[in-house]
Amino acid sequence: MAWFRKAAEQGNAKAQGMLAGMYATGRGVPKDDARAVSWYRKAAEQGDAEAQGTLGIMYQNGRGVPKDDTQAVSWYRKAAEQGDAEAQGTLGRMYVCGWGVPQDNVEPHKWYNLAAERSSGDYQKGFAEARDRTATLMTPAQIAEAQKRAREWTEAFERRLKK
Repeated sequence: MAWFRKAAEQGNAKAQGMLAGMYATGRGVPKDDARAVSWYRKAAEQGDAEAQGTLGIMYQNGRGVPKDDTQAVSWYRKAAEQGDAEAQGTLGRMYVCGWGVPQDNVEPHKWYNLAAERSSGDYQKGFAEARDRTATLMTPAQIAEAQKRAREWTEAFERRLKK
């Protein structure tokens, strides 16, 4: 705990995320969701995708912050844009349900498709099934649009990685 805190206070995003997780679970420290959010935010603002996704969870569930689906979507999107499959799948679910964003079928199909591509095992299967369930509510043109958006996202993501 002392070493994580020392590194976190010096700005190490991974240590900030670890310290946040300790506060969120009460592992080695008293459970404190507000402190967890504070440390997750520090790591998330440095671009740590895992912290961004977890901060989304904290906002979605109202843990340590007021429940706010719009904020949750914002943090999920930041992690999803970095290729975090779990955040991509969760962002898809937010669109399907209309939580923090207008309900839509094209965007969730895109995000579920991307999440399935970046996952393996049961996660991959779950994201693919969610994509396929969403497709049953869509026209062929909407499915084609979702697939086009997923391809465009992947191409842009790969270009960013090459920089």
